[in-house]
Amino acid sequence: MYQMMPDTYQTIAQPAEGLYKEKGSRFISFAYPIENEDAIKSILAGIKKEHFQARHCCYAWCLGVDQGRYRINDDGEPSGTAGRPIFGQIQSNKLTNILLVVVRYFGGTLLGVSGLIRAYKQAAGDAISNAFVVTRIVEHQVEIFFNYTAMNSLMQLIKEEQLEIVNSQFNLQCAMTIKVRSASLEAIETKILKTEGILDCKIVQE
Repeated sequence: MYQMMPDTYQTIAQPAEGLYKEKGSRFISFAYPIENEDAIKSILAGIKKEHFQARHCCYAWCLGVDQGRYRINDDGEPSGTAGRPIFGQIQSNKLTNILLVVVRYFGGTLLGVSGLIRAYKQAAGDAISNAFVVTRIVEHQVEIFFNYTAMNSLMQLIKEEQLEIVNSQFNLQCAMTIKVRSASLEAIETKILKTEGILDCKIVQE
């Protein structure tokens, strides 16, 4: 049995920016759609290089349909005053697969704990408000191995279930990779395995 997970999730379609000003300090925010942790380091490096004169570069990111993987960073600000409110905006907007960065140019006046929390929250929220939020479907890639005699039955099933074929190879023993929505995964696998001539099927991409 597959564990039932949400069938869709919300993220942003493309990078976006925001801005918040408070007592001379400027909080410039950046929102990026991400698919994995590998992209985060390069994005952060680019922002720090561009804004090398900024006092702080704070951020939060979140990955996974269930928002299960995340990290926050205060980058020298008092603990809980930057990364946490930035992440709070990700949570309150129910987003995932997103990196939110806020760079601060110090204006000479201390804002205090509550002032910092408000500033980072507002800046992060402004970037999200300027982004285009989209709903993505959770899909898995399933590889099917079958005899050539099963071709017609399998293609009929794919047509009926409106499945997308990623790639295929047709010989005496054939292979095909398809995309299946998370919520339909177990039912589709059962139908495939019941088809005469099917040798095996397995998930190749979680």
